[in-house]
Amino acid sequence: MDVKIDASWKEVLHAEFEKTYFQNLADFVKQEYRNKTVYPPGNLIFNAFNLCPFHKVKVVIIGQDPYHGPGQAHGLCFSVQPGIPFPPSLKNIFKEIHNDLGFPVPENGDLTKWAEQGVLLLNATLTVQAHNAGSHQKKGWETFTDEAIRLLAEKRKNIVFLLWGSYAQKKSEMINPEKHLILQSVHPSPLSASRGFFGNHHFSKTNAFLTSKGIEIIDWKL
Repeated sequence: MDVKIDASWKEVLHAEFEKTYFQNLADFVKQEYRNKTVYPPGNLIFNAFNLCPFHKVKVVIIGQDPYHGPGQAHGLCFSVQPGIPFPPSLKNIFKEIHNDLGFPVPENGDLTKWAEQGVLLLNATLTVQAHNAGSHQKKGWETFTDEAIRLLAEKRKNIVFLLWGSYAQKKSEMINPEKHLILQSVHPSPLSASRGFFGNHHFSKTNAFLTSKGIEIIDWKL
């Protein structure tokens, strides 16, 4: 399968594309796009990787599944395309940025600007059937995205990993805290945000760490 992914990622992940699980995953995904409505659009499946090359990653934010409503998902976790109402978790992310850094809540929820600055906005599963949350989980995507996280943790240093919620926190097992900064809290979802997402100051803490390492900070303002 010819995967349309940034050359730097293609180089580090090339072995994955040859593995049986990935071939099976590719067959499954192609079939799904042919027969059903699937998000994000096919050309945006690897958008997180394409906007944020391997050697430019400064921050990793891990989501679970793409949004499954029309026009929402575009290959970046938590992000929605311009003009789409903010999902509840994204609303809470913007609320925490406002509380932490004083920036106003933006007019649209497109996080492309973050990705272009070095924030890898990575969903563990990269595709989903319309209106059917979790429908493409356990088909192979998690193996692939785990390998991307593992390679970043192994081959790079001084990356900030923002792990929100128990699903993302499990990924900490792959990350050496001596080489990277791991910041964990509950998920920004309305069910949990008031139990520790609000007030976590992850955005200012990220920039303080990057500054301490001589790395250009992320401009979180959209």
